[in-house]
This record gives sequence, structure tokens and C-alpha cells, in this order.
Amino acid sequence: MGRPSHSHIQTQASTYSARARTSLAQNGKSFFWASKLLGREMADNAAGLYMFCRLVDDLADGDLPEGTHRLGQIHACLTALRDGRPQPFTDPDLSAFLSAVTCSDLLVEPLIHLLDGLLFDQGNVAIEDEEALIIYAYQVAGTVGRMMCPILGCHDNRARAFAIDMGIAMQLTNIARDVYEDACLGRRYLPASWVGPLSADDIKSAAQNPDSPAGRAVQTGLKRLLNLADIYYRSAEPGLSFLPMRAHLAIGVAGRVYERIGLKLAAGDFSWHSGRVITGSAEKLSATLGALPLLRYRARPVPEHNNYLHLPLAAYLSPRGL
Repeated sequence: MGRPSHSHIQTQASTYSARARTSLAQNGKSFFWASKLLGREMADNAAGLYMFCRLVDDLADGDLPEGTHRLGQIHACLTALRDGRPQPFTDPDLSAFLSAVTCSDLLVEPLIHLLDGLLFDQGNVAIEDEEALIIYAYQVAGTVGRMMCPILGCHDNRARAFAIDMGIAMQLTNIARDVYEDACLGRRYLPASWVGPLSADDIKSAAQNPDSPAGRAVQTGLKRLLNLADIYYRSAEPGLSFLPMRAHLAIGVAGRVYERIGLKLAAGDFSWHSGRVITGSAEKLSATLGALPLLRYRARPVPEHNNYLHLPLAAYLSPRGL
């Protein structure tokens, strides 16, 4: 058989982009809101990355057939691709994603780290300490920040550390929002060094009695989690100036919308047991306006990144990884 024609490849990429935009609009409302500030190509590439990440996340959560097996296959494909070896399998969604995203320096290593985090999610999860929490947040979200750099037209290596921080901050916010839902899946991301030897089942039981010692421990852990997220948000924001203007504003908006989730949790006395916190259109608009002052960083020298924040990630941020 001959190689696919250029027009056929273009048609496949166009179809993938259309599906990705629909997926983002339906499942990633905060990011879809922010993506409206991007140009068409950047928005399509960002949506394509989102859809692939959504796919592997659904595989990890058991929402799709043969989730763990297929995650392992995709991981093997990416490892072979990184090492320059023939791929042992062909996953149609991975192939479509790599073909559709039109930026040449999207590294494979962060995708492998992402899969590492999702494979870690298989079975019961009980994070031991803050270092392990930061590693996990990097794997499943800091990697996405890293991959967004070339997608958004940023090729300055200095930007990557700040982008990783934005991803980590958002993931910590996700964990804060989903404490109960994750416990129902057998996962406890609040570190044992913060909350003691609570199991996922203990957290589920505490949701029925939030004033119990276990419920109070979860609430205290939640406060600490959001304080940690704030540190990473504040670290990430000066690095937005590495991005083109529209991308700077779009990611600033996405960050502020996500941060609003934590603010709502705090305003509700950290009621982690009362249902998932969401942000409405009015709150998204307010967060958008609140992101405008972030443009001030374009007129200032970008400070050195606080490398202390990445000490747990030394094994992942090798020259090959970055």
C-alpha cells in the first residue's frame, strides 16, 4: 500500500481538531473558556492535547474498556518512539494526536511521565508525603503545562519551569475539589504526613460525619493543599510573559478560573463533603477580568525560577526530560 496523500493527512488532522474542539467544549469548560482568547491554530492544538489527555485519563479511571492494558500499550509506544525503536503497537488515538498537533518540538518524554502518573493511579492510591504529591501533580498535570509551551508558540527553555508550576497548581486544585470522589475510587492524594493514616474508606465514612476527627483531618489537609497550590500559582504567573500576548492572557485566565475553585472551597469553610465545587459563567467572567493585571509581567524582567519548588522532580527534569 502507498503512503497516505497530503490531502488525506490534512483531512484526518481537520477531523481530529473538530472532535477535539467538541470534547473541550463539553468536558473542559474552564479551558474552553480560556481558549477563546487564542488564535485558531493554537486553540486547535491545545484542544488536541486536551482530548488526548482526557482519553488517557478516562482509561485510567476505568471509563473505557481495557483501560490499564491500553495505557500500558500507549506507554510502550511512547517509550519506543523516544528511544528511536520500532513501535510495538499502533494506537489509533495516539497516532491521530501526534499527527494532528502541528508543532515540531512537542517532546515525547513528558507524555511518558504523564502515563507514569496515570499508571500509578491504577489500584488503591495512598500518597505518603508532600514530595510524592508534587511528583504525582507533575506527572499528570505539570507535564501538560510543559507540553503547552510549544503549542502556544513559546520556544524559550526558561518558560518550561513556570509552565510546570501552573500545571502542578491546577492539579493540586483538582485534588482539593475531588477529595470525596477520589476516595470513592480508592484514592487518597492528601499525604499521610498531613492527615495521618487515613484510608480512602476512612475519608468516605468521614463525609457522613465531617466533624469527626477524620473529617477535621481532611479539612486541615485541604487547607494545606490549597496553600501549596497558591505557592505554585504565584510562581507560575511571572513566566506567562514568555508566551505570546494572547496565549499569556488565555493561560492567565485558565489559571485564575481554576484558582477560583479553591477560593470557593475556602469561602464554604472547606466543605469537601458537600459536593463538587464548580464555577459559573459570572465567576469565569470575574476571573477573566482578574487575569488582566497579569499582563503587567510583560513590562518586567522575568525573575529566576525558584528551583526549590522542583527539588522533588530532579529525576524527571533531566536534560532529556526538559
